[in-house]
Amino acid sequence: MGSLQLEDFAAGWIGGAASVIVGHPLDTVKTRLQAGVGYGNTFSCIRMVYRRESVFGFFKGMSFPLASIAVYNSVVFGVFSNTQRFLSQHRCREPEASPPRTLSDLLLASMVAGVVSVGLGGPVDLIKIRLQMQTQPFRDANLGLKSKAVAPVEQPAYQGPVHCITTIVRNEGLAGLYRGASAMLLRDVPGYCLYFIPYVFLSEWITPEACTGPSPCAVWLAGGMAGAISWGTATPMDVVKSRLQADGVYLNKYKGVLDCISQSYQKEGLKEVNTG
Repeated sequence: MGSLQLEDFAAGWIGGAASVIVGHPLDTVKTRLQAGVGYGNTFSCIRMVYRRESVFGFFKGMSFPLASIAVYNSVVFGVFSNTQRFLSQHRCREPEASPPRTLSDLLLASMVAGVVSVGLGGPVDLIKIRLQMQTQPFRDANLGLKSKAVAPVEQPAYQGPVHCITTIVRNEGLAGLYRGASAMLLRDVPGYCLYFIPYVFLSEWITPEACTGPSPCAVWLAGGMAGAISWGTATPMDVVKSRLQADGVYLNKYKGVLDCISQSYQKEGLKEVNTG
């Protein structure tokens, strides 16, 4: 195996930090639509969040992802790149060469990155979603009653990321930090396969043969197209993951992945499970 390529980890760290800063407000809206109640559509959700919580409501729970997702992305992208490189070199038995990448190498490296992402990202996603959702209306889980919106509570359940972590560990144990991990695994393993593989082939296809590597424009275009493909297929399981992780802030509504899928489909149909 060749030497570990640290630039892959550095690139992942920079990309992770940038994605949190730019995308967190939209991620807050996504989470509210997926796991909250009382929102008609995206623009209605934006208006309600702004009216109730001002612009700061869009940045709830941002400090923890900003401090952790950069590291998380760094490890995931570094693991993918170095695993793929190791597999290609091992297959060709030429440690110092740069052998061509095969689909099987990319597939296995993507799956390894997906598993690693759950181990690192499960607690990060859980804390982020709990902080985003704690001021939201929630569904009454009393048996025999139709689900209904309840007004947001006056006192938030968590005072910040550290308090959220300690509360979850105290009430649910260390395993509580991995609530929704099975749904995240079902999202991330195929999701990363459908991100990294299209990205690699698209960037190579866009790049002229005379060039030694893809240009910034090729990277942006391939990354955007690969991201659209990945999230288009991962969204249904992302909805399930968000609902399982938000569950437990005030009430426990779902018994597991299948129960969450069943309840979501029965009450909202296939379209809502796919769109959040």
